[in-house]
Amino acid sequence: MEEKTQTSTPAPESTPQTPQAEPPTEDKETNTKTYLKAMPLRDLTDLEAIKTEVTNGNILILKITPLAAKSIEDVKHAVNELYTFAESIHGDIARLGEERVVICPPKIRIWREKTPAQNEPLPTAA
Repeated sequence: MEEKTQTSTPAPESTPQTPQAEPPTEDKETNTKTYLKAMPLRDLTDLEAIKTEVTNGNILILKITPLAAKSIEDVKHAVNELYTFAESIHGDIARLGEERVVICPPKIRIWREKTPAQNEPLPTAA
């Protein structure tokens, strides 16, 4: 009777696993996620909720037309208050067109395209 011998194949060499980076939307210190949220600004009382969201690390896109329909003065007051708030927490704030404002928490910056000076020629594709 023949004896069957099993030949064991050597285990494949394990390749070192590259540690995967954490998603950039997580704050390592608090392990919370950052969300991009769109909210309407309907009233000056909404400012506290907006500040809380940004303080919690979220990015907000605010539609200001609901408040503008009521009072342009309230819009000016709200934007000035949010600007002061963003500076105080080392965040960032910018206008997005005529109807929206974006406000960011610390560590997140809004890219602003530099506009050419009046005397500089515009870049061409040539």
